[in-house]
Amino acid sequence: MKTTRLLALATFTLIAGASASLPTLAADAHHHHDDSHAGEPTLRLNAGRQWATDTPLRQSMDGINRAMAKALPAIHHSRFGEADYDALAAAVNRNVAYAVERCKLAPEADAQLHLVIAELLAGAEAMEGKAAAPRHDGAVRVVQALKSYAKYFRHPGFKAAGG
Repeated sequence: MKTTRLLALATFTLIAGASASLPTLAADAHHHHDDSHAGEPTLRLNAGRQWATDTPLRQSMDGINRAMAKALPAIHHSRFGEADYDALAAAVNRNVAYAVERCKLAPEADAQLHLVIAELLAGAEAMEGKAAAPRHDGAVRVVQALKSYAKYFRHPGFKAAGG
């Protein structure tokens, strides 16, 4: 019971923090991380290299990626219903929670990961129908977050779904 409460608190904290920075992240993604948003957090490499990951993070991201890869054909053919989006969002949230609970990265890598997590959570929220954006757009947002993860984090063999 105590672990469940801690997990819920960690997830709530992440969602609250992510929600506060969503406009920034969306603007950054739209502008392809140019310098016009100086001072705002943007994904970056670690001195030209990808950031290190750990086993729990890789497991979580693999779980999200598998769920998205399985769902994308139905999404692309408009055969993905509200219940399907809810289940997909739950898979994203469950895997993010697992990573938050178990992942131990260096502080700078962790800060970069939080930008990816914010996008994953925003996508899940849209897929749940809790955002102004259509559910489909939430799936697109999750795929973009997976692509960012693949670009900025060292995860051997990881290929983002839909990419």
